[in-house]
Amino acid sequence: MIPWWKHLLSYFKEIQIEHSSSPHNPLLLVTLKRGRYRLLTENAIYSYDDLYDNFKTALKAIHIQDRNIQEVLVLGLGLGSIPYILEKTFHKKCYITAVELDEEVVRLATQYTLKRLQYPFDIICADAALFIQITEQKYELICVDVFNDDKIPSEFYDQEVLDHLKNILSDQGILLFNMIGTNAEDIELASNYFNHHFMSTFPQAEIIRTKHNFMLLNNIKFLHYIQ
Repeated sequence: MIPWWKHLLSYFKEIQIEHSSSPHNPLLLVTLKRGRYRLLTENAIYSYDDLYDNFKTALKAIHIQDRNIQEVLVLGLGLGSIPYILEKTFHKKCYITAVELDEEVVRLATQYTLKRLQYPFDIICADAALFIQITEQKYELICVDVFNDDKIPSEFYDQEVLDHLKNILSDQGILLFNMIGTNAEDIELASNYFNHHFMSTFPQAEIIRTKHNFMLLNNIKFLHYIQ
């Protein structure tokens, strides 16, 4: 339990809570900032509670609060911001399956975030690219947030991954694929991937632009307000 005065102090300066590492992530740093837990690597922010704006912005754009979502797949757990946002910000009562390769990340997420959640979830410590090949479950929402520090693993650029993601989406399923867009190189990579690969699999796709990222959406119709 973090003492109250550290939560208060975190609104004035970021406080380091825990320093860790793993074979997959040489640096894993848990901090408290503005009363929220953050998980940092050397070059990336993996989680930031309800201020993880990439997915918060994208989920708001698709009106997730008004959609009937029961089964959710999260690829790349981080500290658990996506489950946290779904429950605490959008008040969704759904069943979440989270796939995370790094056992140390799973430990940190369990310690600092997941125990604050009410609704059920499964954590599977496995390679996300392999999991989507073998699962037989269909999901109404899939959130792809897979990074190695600030890079997406190379296998997630393969057409095969998009084919598997499409196969495990329900008929009206929503796919959100997070890509970094902070500099010219990242923007060019994300744009090329979207235009030449993502849209080949999802012809009605659209990009939700956030402050630093491209959030790839499988169908523009999900941006329309639900009557």
